[in-house]
Formats: sequence, structure tokens, C-alpha cells
Amino acid sequence: MIVHEISKIVEAKDLDDLNHVNNVVYLQWVQDVASSHWFSKAGKDSGVIWVVRKHEIEYLAPALEADTLKLRTWVESMEGLSSLRKVEILRGDELICRCTSQWIMLDAKSFRPRRIPKELADLFIAES
Repeated sequence: MIVHEISKIVEAKDLDDLNHVNNVVYLQWVQDVASSHWFSKAGKDSGVIWVVRKHEIEYLAPALEADTLKLRTWVESMEGLSSLRKVEILRGDELICRCTSQWIMLDAKSFRPRRIPKELADLFIAES
């Protein structure tokens, strides 16, 4: 698998009333690391956009203000119109959140679903 990582430091604005990271913030981070991965490989002018069809997220431990987190993502599969992406959020070696997302590729101009070309999938999927 081809893994992409970014770092985040938890800020006060990320916290909820219980003083840990709000669930919605984790989901924003899932999108942030996915976008970072996409643009690092495909660039900004790829002619396609992605929309989420489904997120499945599991919260394993709370993140707190000033924690340094590693957001790690990879694409598990790209077939037809959809891509299955995995995200892990870690504090040190501790896995605190994981998410599986299904994304659908659209043409950037028409917003119609578009099949994923092999040459695009090859940027994200390691040959086995």
C-alpha cells in the first residue's frame, strides 16, 4: 500500500464540551488527509472531483489539546466509479481513530460519475 501522512496538533477550537476532540473534527481531518493525498499525487487540475458516499468511523481513545497526531491514509481499492480509502489517526504509536470511506469520482465539469482510469488508480494502488 502507498501510505500518505500529515501531522496535526490539537487546538482549543477542536475540542467539545468534554475537552476532547469533537467527533466532527475527526471527520474533517479524514477529509483533510484524503485531500492532501489526492493533490500530492494527482495535482489540482486532474479534471475530476470526489464525493463521499459513506464513512464508517471508529473512535478508540480521546485526543486532547496540544496532542500531536499523525493522520495516515491509503487507498485500498479503486474500481469502476468508486474508491475505498482507509484513514488512521495516531497519537505516537497509539491508534485513536480509524475510518473507512467510500468515495465516488465525478467529472469536474459535468458532476456526472466517471470511471476511474487505470493510470490514475496506479498513482494510489501499489502493484502486488
